[in-house]
This record gives sequence, C-alpha cells and structure tokens, in this order.
Amino acid sequence: MAQFFTIHPDNPQQRLIKQAVEIIRGGGVIVYPTDSCYALGCHLGDKAAVERMRAIRRVDARHHFTLVCRDLSEIATYARVDNRRFRLLKNTTPGSYTFILRATREVPKRLQHPSRRTIGLRVPDHRVVHALLEALGEPLLSTTLLLPGDEVPLNEVYEIRERLEHQVDLILDGGPCGIVPTTVVNLTGEVPAITRVGRGSVMPFDIQ
Repeated sequence: MAQFFTIHPDNPQQRLIKQAVEIIRGGGVIVYPTDSCYALGCHLGDKAAVERMRAIRRVDARHHFTLVCRDLSEIATYARVDNRRFRLLKNTTPGSYTFILRATREVPKRLQHPSRRTIGLRVPDHRVVHALLEALGEPLLSTTLLLPGDEVPLNEVYEIRERLEHQVDLILDGGPCGIVPTTVVNLTGEVPAITRVGRGSVMPFDIQ
C-alpha cells in the first residue's frame, strides 16, 4: 500500500521531501508532480525499481527513461554536450522539455537506448521536483505517468491512488498539473529534431 503525502506545489514541506527521498533511496517507486504532468520516479542506480517502472508502464528496454536533473552541470555529467548544444539547453531550461543526447560512461548501459547509446534528460521548472533533487543530491530516473491503454497521463490524484496504490510506494499529491507531456527534442544530430510536440514551445529550436 502506497504512502500518500499532500505537498504544497510552491512551498513543499521539507519534512515530506525528506521522507520521500528516504523512500527513493530505499528502492521505492514514487509518483510526483512536474511542470508538465505527473511522473513515476526512482533511484537511477536501483535495477529492481527500474524494472518495476517498466512493468507499470509495460515498456521494454527500447523505451527512453529520463534522467531528471537539477541543472545543466548535472546534464553535462551524463550526456555529451558541446558548446552549441549547451547554449541551446541554457536557453530552454528549466522547462517542459526532454532532450535526447548521447550518453556518457556515467550512465549505466541498461538505462541507455540499447542500439543508439542515448539518454533522455530534463530540468523541470517545478518547486517540488527541485526540492526532491536538492535533497537527493543526484538525478531522479523518471517516466511520464501514462498507463497502458490510456491516451493521456493521469492527472487526478484520486484516480492515481485508485489505480496505483498497490504498485508504487509513495504518491506525492501536488494538485493537478496537466495532461500534456514534455516536448521531446533530439539533439544527437547536426540540427535539433522535434520527436514529440508537447507542453514546451518549439520556437527556440528554429524548426522549419
């Protein structure tokens, strides 16, 4: 049975953040709010927790999970970022974007796309997420809370609780945060490629 915390979206209670981080470090899978929609998250080094998230989403190893980072310095640890890409990231973070980049050796191979050696990364603009990441001290492995058979991510907390309380360890209720996922931008090529149009504007990428 999942624990359930009602957390303030703009001024998250540090006591609850600390408990959430203890659950993550203990191998737990959590549901948490972001600046796009609710997401599943776990410790990036916990293989069993990662497999639980795959089972909830019913996705295989080809599905990109996302490393949710505090800032650009963390992104540079896990992805290969040249000056041109860094400037683009600086202009669009924090925000509702997921960036596909070439992974560095810091990323476990099981978290990379098996053939492309890429990883999804993002820096959200949400105070609950920032508080979690600050207390955790490292990125959170994450995926959109889009369940099998659903067309949009779950947004109503009562429904999240009803459907997932026996599959996750913690639900952080930050109120409704939307059903539009991030815009996904592939930065592995010479020019940015939009692979999913979502909440983040495509204007900064000068896509023709």
